[in-house]
Amino acid sequence: MRVRRIVLLAALGLLAVLSVAPLLWMLSLSLMPTGEANAYPPRMFPSRVTLEHYRTLFTRLDMWHYVVNSALLAGSVTVISVFINGMAGYAFAKLRFAGRDGLYRVLAGAMVIPGQVTMLPLFLMVKELGLVNTYAGAMVPWLASIFGIFLVRQYAFAIPEDLLDAARVDGASEWRIFRSVVVPVIRPILLTLAVFTFMGAWNDFLWPLIVLSNDARYTLPVALANLSLEHVQDTELMMAGAVLTVLPVLALFLAMQRYYMDGITAGSVK
Repeated sequence: MRVRRIVLLAALGLLAVLSVAPLLWMLSLSLMPTGEANAYPPRMFPSRVTLEHYRTLFTRLDMWHYVVNSALLAGSVTVISVFINGMAGYAFAKLRFAGRDGLYRVLAGAMVIPGQVTMLPLFLMVKELGLVNTYAGAMVPWLASIFGIFLVRQYAFAIPEDLLDAARVDGASEWRIFRSVVVPVIRPILLTLAVFTFMGAWNDFLWPLIVLSNDARYTLPVALANLSLEHVQDTELMMAGAVLTVLPVLALFLAMQRYYMDGITAGSVK
């Protein structure tokens, strides 16, 4: 048993190293002097550490502007999405209304449809609403997520009916029940959904590329893609941009890891 445990820990440690190694190498490349990343054989560590590529991003290329764009878009999407999906998931789990189960089955079935298939009709709808080249249009796909509704619904099933009935007997409205009773109970899954949503919206490339045509409104992934066309040979600069993209979501995940794990596991335990 002890040997098996040692082998398991060694295998998990190896997988962890293989997972982290590309990120560490990306960081190492971003700190190398210009041209050193293209050396052969490839270097693992910089001959000297330099921050010149990060300075270039923030001074000459004005990446702060795109970082702010992405942060505002992802933050707004996260708040609105958690609010809408939280209410919808709770309604599908605990409120009784005509067609509830049939509507949910339709939504659940739609989860198997790839997002790329829906982009053309979604773009046409956004165009008819006059939201092309606006942040509102860029937010549309994230506002009501079928996966988010499913996640909250499965968790909300664990809320005792007696708790809700007691609140109704006390005269609380359904909105008051949701705000004061339900939200504290489902808080772990809402935080988990917030992490998922923020990471997805921050890293989203294809939809902002389609719906945003003004350079000033570009998000960070789109701006970096355009940057790569102009600086395709500047590997160190591209790696610095990649680090800039990964760092916020990595920091968010580490900061919210405890709540994230609670949200993922608590539903199955209950």
